[in-house]
Amino acid sequence: KQGPVASPMSMRSVLTSGSCLSPPPPPPPPPGPPPIFEAEPAKDEGTASRSALFAQLNQGEAITKGLRHVSDDQKTHKNPSLRAQGPPVRSPTKSHTPSPTSPKNSPQQNHPPVLELEGKKWRVEYQEDKNDLVITNTELKQVAYIFKCNKSTLQIKGKINSITIDNCKKFGLVFDNVVGIVEVINSRDIQIQVMGKVPTISINKTEGCHIYLSEESLDCEIVSAKSSEMNILIPQDGDYKEFPVPEQFKTAWDGSKLVTEPAEIVG
Repeated sequence: KQGPVASPMSMRSVLTSGSCLSPPPPPPPPPGPPPIFEAEPAKDEGTASRSALFAQLNQGEAITKGLRHVSDDQKTHKNPSLRAQGPPVRSPTKSHTPSPTSPKNSPQQNHPPVLELEGKKWRVEYQEDKNDLVITNTELKQVAYIFKCNKSTLQIKGKINSITIDNCKKFGLVFDNVVGIVEVINSRDIQIQVMGKVPTISINKTEGCHIYLSEESLDCEIVSAKSSEMNILIPQDGDYKEFPVPEQFKTAWDGSKLVTEPAEIVG
């Protein structure tokens, strides 16, 4: 601050004179590891482990200084005696965990037979070899549900709302009047006799179904799906004449809509 001010000419003469040139400074040392700021709390364990990994990678060749040298006599692939001393190497295999023992097919449970009125629903279930089953004192709002009855016959007297036959085999049903529908589902070898009137009978997923209609129920509609061996018996001259329900259909386009009709099988 107290010395004279150097002129531009004097500075140029100093820079151009070869005697005043000093050797270039040494190159700066390589950058060290990135700083870890302890004052700032770590966000999670992942960031701390990543910082430690970066610090090790920045050591360069110095990272191998902590490794211990292993001589040839300590290497198992160059010393057969070490291999003989060590335990046998087991190949990795999947750990076998014993699966829980599957329960053996238990014998089919024998359910007790049921024939009772539950609210407005008549339950007829698990009846076997019973040909004298009768339901009386019926009301118009009541329904009947018949489930898993085999080699049995049921008679329903009076007027009832609807009847459902589900999962039955070799079962016979006789009823007076139904104001709704009679359904047969997932059954086999079923016989139904109508003594009075019924508007609709539905047959679904059933093999073998014979329906005896009365004179009053000749206008009954038969609706069937996925079923076979269906026959409708019509009273004629004091006897019944059997008519098969078609199982095969043909469909054609008439120009505006599809038309489906039974296919006649020529024997």
